[in-house]
Amino acid sequence: MTKFWKKNFHEMTEEEWESLCDRCGKCCLVKLQDVDTDEIIYTSIACQQFDNNLCECKNYKTRKLLVPDCVKITPDNVNDLPWLPPTCSYLLLANNKDLPEWHHLLTGNTDEMHRLKKSIKNKVNYAEKDTDYQDYIIEDKWHEI
Repeated sequence: MTKFWKKNFHEMTEEEWESLCDRCGKCCLVKLQDVDTDEIIYTSIACQQFDNNLCECKNYKTRKLLVPDCVKITPDNVNDLPWLPPTCSYLLLANNKDLPEWHHLLTGNTDEMHRLKKSIKNKVNYAEKDTDYQDYIIEDKWHEI
């Protein structure tokens, strides 16, 4: 298997870049930011487009139309997104680290990631009209798993 992920990000095809995503779903969680410390605080509330059972966006190709504030992770912004979890494959590679051993490009599927609980699969809630996001702050730090 060619380790295309060792290439410079800007040399990758769009397909290669997209395949780097580990499919953990953590970037689809609603995050809060502490106004005093700038700390990013994760909630267990997922974007309405997130499929909790499949652990992926229901409408990935049209997500920006459906959720205008959805941020596309690119080679140019990956290091400027403080809410990316430290386990994010894009972030790891951008900082010259290796893919995690459970990554689907190494194992051939996402089963190991889900088995090791490295994703948010089947762990999220969805916001209702009057949801108080502070009631859904994640205390066990899923984003640090």
